[in-house]
Amino acid sequence: MIKYKLICKNCDLSFDSWFASSQEYEKLKKKKYLICHHCNSKKVEKTLMSPKLINNKSNFKAEDKTIRFKKIDKTIQKFQKFIKNNFEYVGNNFSYEARIIHYNKQKRKKGIYGTASDSELKELREEGIETKTIPWIKDKNN
Repeated sequence: MIKYKLICKNCDLSFDSWFASSQEYEKLKKKKYLICHHCNSKKVEKTLMSPKLINNKSNFKAEDKTIRFKKIDKTIQKFQKFIKNNFEYVGNNFSYEARIIHYNKQKRKKGIYGTASDSELKELREEGIETKTIPWIKDKNN
């Protein structure tokens, strides 16, 4: 199937029409079967059409998403750098260390960060120990 923009030379009406092929269009034109539906003139011809570009809005949206994800990635990396420079890494002992700080009221020069399972975080919340979870991106250089 092919779509052509047609124009009536009699009334200047412009309209689109579908054809099985370009040969089919030529065949109908030669037999004078192409008729303007507004003025019934047989002076109907193809006119210029703008091509449909492959790089449409959905591709632009995908590019926009990629740019946004890169910005988010950069922001997360800045947070991670700040955390690494200002907090003490306790690894998988996060729940244990958080409880020590909370219950013993132990003062530390730095806050802590590490890893904990969802169930450990839930238990900490139930005990009134406030925690924050952030996405962590592994360092690509290591």
